[in-house]
Amino acid sequence: MITLVVLASVLIAGVTVYQYKEQGNDYHKERLERKEEQLMKSINYTLKETTYPITTENLHLIFSEEIYEIANIQNVNFNIYDLEGNLIKSSRPTFESNTIATCLDAEVLNFLRESGETRFVEEKRAAGDNYQATYRYIYDLKFKPIGIMNLPYFEDNTFNNMELKEFLFRLGMVYLLMLIVAIILAYFISKYITRSLQTISDKINRTNLTHQNEKIYLESPGEEIAKLVDSYNRMIDELEESAVKLARSEREQAWREMAKQVAHEIKNPLTPLRLSVQSFERKFDPNDPDIQKKVKEFSKTLIQQIDTMSNIATAFSSFADMPAQQNETLNVVKVVKLALEIFNEDYIHFIADEEEIIAKLDRTQLIRVITNLVKNAIQAVPDVESPRILVTVATVGEHVKISIADNGLGIADEYKHRIFEPKFTTKSSGTGLGLGMVKNIVENYGGTINFTSKVGKGTVFTIEFPKEHK
Repeated sequence: MITLVVLASVLIAGVTVYQYKEQGNDYHKERLERKEEQLMKSINYTLKETTYPITTENLHLIFSEEIYEIANIQNVNFNIYDLEGNLIKSSRPTFESNTIATCLDAEVLNFLRESGETRFVEEKRAAGDNYQATYRYIYDLKFKPIGIMNLPYFEDNTFNNMELKEFLFRLGMVYLLMLIVAIILAYFISKYITRSLQTISDKINRTNLTHQNEKIYLESPGEEIAKLVDSYNRMIDELEESAVKLARSEREQAWREMAKQVAHEIKNPLTPLRLSVQSFERKFDPNDPDIQKKVKEFSKTLIQQIDTMSNIATAFSSFADMPAQQNETLNVVKVVKLALEIFNEDYIHFIADEEEIIAKLDRTQLIRVITNLVKNAIQAVPDVESPRILVTVATVGEHVKISIADNGLGIADEYKHRIFEPKFTTKSSGTGLGLGMVKNIVENYGGTINFTSKVGKGTVFTIEFPKEHK
């Protein structure tokens, strides 16, 4: 908009200057022709009234005094030349060779003689102004050329230039006002457009598959903006449908994977159980004197495998169906100490910044979190020369921070992004549900769990709970 206003002002200013020049040229051309016609009428009238023979030789006598009278009446100065281009008479009282040519140029004479034209206009520039001179035959009463009339004409453009400057000034003021209005309009229009676009941009930036997205509602949007908003709202509807389908697919996939894991974990004790039964059946002899001892060993093996399957079922049940939270006001330091008492390892150390840190948590679930993390730490330090596990409890603002650090094997980089996945484990035994269950408990309390690890140096798990769970 601003560019168009500026461009229009420049173009109109250029056209105005051009128009004024053309108008000035037409004015001077018409004025020169008009003066020339009036002058020729006066010359012809003088020739009719003279008593001298109308010849070239008598022109200086015919116009000896009349030339001044004609110049005074017509308010112009003019000169009379003979047919050879020599100056006969001038209306100026005195003249010098510097200002009035005493002999015409050959160009003028040749043009009048050869072109068949009775008039020649010469255009020049003198003293910074345009100068025109018209040359025309003077005829006798029988239309025979007897001389050449020269009318010099200086174009005076002072008035036109002054008018042009005034017009351009007024035009400039008008366009300056238009420019200011255009800038103001452009500002508000751009703000109106970008406000709608900013709303759309903010909504798009907040679009996420993990939560419900809001649609865009604008009052009186433009046609293009309305189409963009409609497209976005349709995309949100499709996104919601896709998110539902994806969630359903992920749940189905998770349960399929879980079923595979359950089957795999149950098959592990079933295989030795089957082999034990087949071996006992093959070797069973009622008359064997050691039959009681063998039956007892066989029974012990069966019970061990049955316990293993029971533990597997309990672990999956705990992960799939977490018990309801029983929040109570408790001393976190005391509960963590209690959770550590079940471990007999002397390399487990406990440090607390305060003797009492009060928070609202489920005692059983907090103990489960601590024991799972400490168990993982113990399993990480079996081959370490001087194993060490450090459990710390501290207050960070309105949160309780618990850290479990070990100097064990550490976690390789390729496993770090999967460490909290259900059924994922780097150990040769176990269900891989421990850390997944811990993460589930922590996030249910609005807390966070993170870890840092370096292979060969150790691992630090850090948990933060809000003291007041909403």
